[in-house]
Amino acid sequence: MKKLSLVLLSVMIGMCSYGQETENPVDTLRKDALNVFMEASDYIRKEIPYINYVRDIRDADVYIISTYQPIGSGGREGTYYLVGQHAFEGMRDTVSYTTVPAETEDVIRQKQIATLKMGLMRYVARTPLAKYISIRFTEPLSETVSTDKWDSWVFSPRISAFLLGEKTYKTSNISTGIRANRITENLKVNLNLSYSFSKDRYDIEDEVIISDRNSTYFNSLVVESISDHWSIGGSVGLMASTYNNLDFRFELMPGIEYDLFPYSESTRRQLRFLYRVGYNFADYTDTTIYNMVKENLWLHSLDIAYEVVQKWGSIDVNIGYSNYLHDWSKNNLDFGGEISLRIARGLSVNIYGNYSIIHDQLGLVKGEVTTEEVLLRRRELETQYFFYTSFGFSYTFGSIYNNVVNPRFGD
Repeated sequence: MKKLSLVLLSVMIGMCSYGQETENPVDTLRKDALNVFMEASDYIRKEIPYINYVRDIRDADVYIISTYQPIGSGGREGTYYLVGQHAFEGMRDTVSYTTVPAETEDVIRQKQIATLKMGLMRYVARTPLAKYISIRFTEPLSETVSTDKWDSWVFSPRISAFLLGEKTYKTSNISTGIRANRITENLKVNLNLSYSFSKDRYDIEDEVIISDRNSTYFNSLVVESISDHWSIGGSVGLMASTYNNLDFRFELMPGIEYDLFPYSESTRRQLRFLYRVGYNFADYTDTTIYNMVKENLWLHSLDIAYEVVQKWGSIDVNIGYSNYLHDWSKNNLDFGGEISLRIARGLSVNIYGNYSIIHDQLGLVKGEVTTEEVLLRRRELETQYFFYTSFGFSYTFGSIYNNVVNPRFGD
């Protein structure tokens, strides 16, 4: 806990370093591994751990370009183009796989992994790690290198804007922010700062209606592993929002999580229980319906998430509950999930939904709501629920042997 407290303190004062990792005896293997530049999912990184996934193409020994094209059976052909650089200059390979519509996500990604492994072996064979390759990789690797000058930090700044207009309506928006992440085997640090501003103008006969909205948001999350099933951490959040009637909000939420399955199996299955309890200070722009201008609040929450990926499809569901401790009637219950099932050969169903029971809107502005505020969504409105759902079916039949790619006249 002492170590965690020091980390939380460093995040709050804007420090972006945690110190050096303990020297790891497998660093030599990691530094001798093949450097690869590609767009890799978490599943690929876990299934092929014996290469380094570099962020800059100039640092890569091999860069991989992936493409996908539809084929005659209704499936697709995925192709990986491997191009060697530096010591591997002149080496080039192309490997491909094909899918059929009846195959689930799990079957498809297993094909991707098998194809990538086949393509990479010619390059891995020229590294010192080749002697550890048999049917599977036999030596453990650390996910970080202690000599990394960035100390595993990754930064992602962004900015975007748009302007749209016509005779009676104009709108503009600007959004900017920066993310900073440091993820190692035992520690996860996420920092996120964002700001957005939007302005709408309506010219209705002789009347001009202008609606402005802006928000500023900062969140920091620090999580430390205790074991392959337990983790402990916390978040610090700051927020200001005209829509939510907030001049300033501060939230501190430490918590503990248990995963019924090992975290090492997270890409295939998870059943996580996360409990958090913490403090919330709110400084409102206008007086609330509870006659508050400022208030100190204590709250807790429990989140349960279940995810599984199998050959028959995938399920991802979650339940979240929270309430303020001074009044348990001020609570929020949220259900969400996504299900993708293969019912029969070629026939799949996809369902997504979210439903929230809302009784914790403490920041609602006191007074009547104008028609303009309702139509323009200028401020948060009172509600007891929120829902969203979508579903669909897909069915494909015919030849499963047509693997011809024909790009003429497009798709």
